[in-house]
Amino acid sequence: MSAELITQLETAAHAAGAYADAAKAAVRQLVSKDGKLDRAALDREQHVVHGLAWVATYAETLREVRDWAGALSDAGKFGDTEQLLAKVLVAEYSAQLAGGVPMTQVEIIRPADFGIDAPQVSLSVTQAEKTRLAALLHESQGRATFENTNLDADFEMIRDQFRSFADDKIVPHAHGWHCNDELIPIEIVEEMGALGVFGLTIPEEYGGSGLGKTAMCVVSEELSRAWIGTGSLGTRSEIAAELIMIGGTDAQKAEWLPKIASAEILPTAVFTEPNTGSDLGSLRTRAVKDGDDYVVTGNKTWITHAARADVMTLLVRTDPDTTGFNGLSMLLAPKQRGDDAAPFPTPGMSGGEIEVIGYRGMKEYEIGFDGFKVPAANLLGGVEGQGFKQLMATFESARIQTAARAVGVAQSALELGLKYAIDRKQFGQEIFHFPRVSNKLVMIAAELMAARQITYFAARRKDSGKRCDLEAGMAKLLAARVAWAAADNALQIHGGNGFAVEYPISRVLADARILNIFEGAGEIQAMVIGRRLLEEGVN
Repeated sequence: MSAELITQLETAAHAAGAYADAAKAAVRQLVSKDGKLDRAALDREQHVVHGLAWVATYAETLREVRDWAGALSDAGKFGDTEQLLAKVLVAEYSAQLAGGVPMTQVEIIRPADFGIDAPQVSLSVTQAEKTRLAALLHESQGRATFENTNLDADFEMIRDQFRSFADDKIVPHAHGWHCNDELIPIEIVEEMGALGVFGLTIPEEYGGSGLGKTAMCVVSEELSRAWIGTGSLGTRSEIAAELIMIGGTDAQKAEWLPKIASAEILPTAVFTEPNTGSDLGSLRTRAVKDGDDYVVTGNKTWITHAARADVMTLLVRTDPDTTGFNGLSMLLAPKQRGDDAAPFPTPGMSGGEIEVIGYRGMKEYEIGFDGFKVPAANLLGGVEGQGFKQLMATFESARIQTAARAVGVAQSALELGLKYAIDRKQFGQEIFHFPRVSNKLVMIAAELMAARQITYFAARRKDSGKRCDLEAGMAKLLAARVAWAAADNALQIHGGNGFAVEYPISRVLADARILNIFEGAGEIQAMVIGRRLLEEGVN
């Protein structure tokens, strides 16, 4: 079956790519004026612009699955599990491209919306093939990943190390921490620091491991599989380190990067404001130069891990005469570490916790600044007005890491759903053996494989120094939806028990929901992808 299937995967990937190209041409006609993109038209035609993003993401995913399958086949490692996963995924996504891709549960993008013909579907899957894949899934319990990921042995060694740590130190306690809305124990944070979590991608000269984004993905997967809180803790350091490596002065790099890498300090990102959301150009928090300090006044919201952090990457407006992106600057703002009793003891700061249904362990806060002082030497890069540009340069890495977190959450959902389906007996047998149960698990596994591959693809592009904002956005867009679908279906397998707080799948569902909101809400992400695609070839 292998050679024939490889040909079928190539045919499907080619058809998806041609469909995406045709959709792009059709949408470009709707949103272009005098050879340029028309902003008003982009807003008016959101459905097809965002739909283009989804279609192109599917096309890229099918290419990555094809390449993954081809590489395994060439190495003689394209086994039954991998073949069936590839066939299930490609058949389903090809059918969705032809019949309608779900952007959300209530928004479908169809060929007729673009005014073009549907692509031909050349691959289908039988129930017997799904049942065979389900049997292989049943046998896979205890494996780190269901499929051969085709990563190098070094990456799988890293996976094993962090899976062992997560199973030993996080999994047994995560649900209790979540239910009690507790911060991640500082002992766990310190152990993560000792394992190098916070310095993974920081160069060795600054005390980091000097590894690339692919290693970051593997570590983020395994920590997020255990609990998204621990998987996301590294995001704070990743963003801060990336900002400093890209935009910092030599002195700032020498000062801050070693401390971040060793977990001597814990950073947090302070960007979002009330009523601005994704519209960072409307940011109002002011920083006024006063001698050797900047004095900050304003309000921020949805700040993760703010109380226990030691330094903030703080986006402020340093030019009061601007209303857009140009007057924004980034400050490396030290603060005193707080706790539940006194979250913000630093002079000039106040705030409180925002209670959330999931994504706990670091806590969310709103913060007020009134006369808060930051040393002027801590202006990132030493030049005002560069903050937005500096922040944009980090989005590729942040979205790759978010996609990896989503993969980890989906992996958790798969494992919980599989275990429950095997343990739960009804009508004299494991409920796993009912096709409506095992088919759900099969599809979770297939989409999980695809989300991994497009995430690794984006990471490899980043590691090779290539622009990857498009690929990172696609990985985040798809993986977030995959995680939510996996958690939702795994909870459905649990039946009424899944709705009980005592079952971990209830936590995983709540955690999965945030993935389509932060680091660029799904709608914003789709617009960014769609616009980027449409800009190609436009004057």
